[in-house]
Amino acid sequence: MDTVGSFEAKTHLPKLLERVSRGEKITITRRGKPVAMLVPPPSESTKDVRQVVNETLEWRDREGPTLGEDLTIRDLIEEGRR
Repeated sequence: MDTVGSFEAKTHLPKLLERVSRGEKITITRRGKPVAMLVPPPSESTKDVRQVVNETLEWRDREGPTLGEDLTIRDLIEEGRR
């Protein structure tokens, strides 16, 4: 982990961000004391859209109807308007 002063961080921010994007962690100091860190964001695992749709359909099939047998979304909307 590298350490840079706040003035250097301000002056060379684009270069520091490039290093962070490659996985480095950089501590920023003010008068020799750490005040901030530049770190890469946590890696996100993105799900395939088909996988999300399939999981939703499986959940719906497992849980059954959530509005009840005779209740429709239209009924809920009308009830909310009263």
